[in-house]
Amino acid sequence: MQHDVDVVVVGGGILGLAVARELHRRDPRLSITVLEKEDRIGVHQTGHSSGVIHAGIYYAPGSLKARLCVAGARSLYEFCDEHGVPFDRCGKLIVALDRSEQPRLDELERRGRENNVPGLRRLDAAELREVEPHATGLAALHSPGTGIVDFVAVARALAAELEADGLSITTGCAVEGASAENRALRVRHSRGTVTARFAVFCAGGWSDRLAVRLGASPDPRIVPFRGAYLKLAPEKRALVRGLIYPVPDPRLPFLGVHLTRHIAGEVLVGPTALLVPTRTALAWPGTWRMARRWWRTGIAEMRLAASRAPFARAAARLVPGLTSADMEPAFAGIRAQALGRDGRLLDDFAFSNTERALHVRNAPSPAATSSLTIASVIADRVEPEL
Repeated sequence: MQHDVDVVVVGGGILGLAVARELHRRDPRLSITVLEKEDRIGVHQTGHSSGVIHAGIYYAPGSLKARLCVAGARSLYEFCDEHGVPFDRCGKLIVALDRSEQPRLDELERRGRENNVPGLRRLDAAELREVEPHATGLAALHSPGTGIVDFVAVARALAAELEADGLSITTGCAVEGASAENRALRVRHSRGTVTARFAVFCAGGWSDRLAVRLGASPDPRIVPFRGAYLKLAPEKRALVRGLIYPVPDPRLPFLGVHLTRHIAGEVLVGPTALLVPTRTALAWPGTWRMARRWWRTGIAEMRLAASRAPFARAAARLVPGLTSADMEPAFAGIRAQALGRDGRLLDDFAFSNTERALHVRNAPSPAATSSLTIASVIADRVEPEL
């Protein structure tokens, strides 16, 4: 079968665009097209995040997240410098509020140092207030290399570079399925079909369904978590210089309610992490196994989602004096989180292969930070297939 292009990349978020860029940089002779179901790029997870460039503290040493986040942050800062995308290395505090949280802070410090997070240092109660005068706590980790950026602006810069190099980005083009035929892959979409030598699926919340249609295992399944943010009223923004986070529960891939300065000047408060009870999520055995284990956490998230008061209380533990009257609605987004049949939330990036295709099966935070280095890993796997 004659192919129309060498590679189809499904998904016009920051990761799909980074993959197309990396493949083109390695072999400019390749014909590559990006297909995006929405009418513009970066609509979903790329466009609904806090915009944090993570430094790599949280992730288990040796994991893909650890390795690709630390290197990815460095590459992302270089890309932003090169393309004139504004960013701010505003720094981040992870604050232990009482003695019970200090062992977990110790573990985060161990991980951060083993992951070679640049500039990481331990602070006592007085030192943390030198960094964030209005914060409180017994101890903290300070990561001066953590920053903020508009990831949609990064995606636009990636798209502009691709289009300047002659690559095609087609929006409003929802991929419905694909089939391998005669050493090519026929990709069906809302505008017709395209044949390619290989396809890379960076489809976020649709990644599992598209992978299964091509013959991949249904395990893991993507279950959506809704993350809602509030923002501080303008007169309260000066209370936060950079990023202030609590010590997270290491058993969950969520970071708790935190205060995050945004590149536009706002200070976000949040997010929630509330499971969206879709039909596909409820039909997955892992959902019910997860719910039996984490039902108390689920109730707490429902309370956060229902009222500003719990948000304010969580934020006031980090910056005393904040009340619900100091907060305004901001935005909400959906985190595409992979969940195993056994009820385990995957806490690393994950991929699977089908004939003539690679599928990104789990790429939540810090995927945006790591997008350029994830793209390199994907290109390593794609090159032998071309």
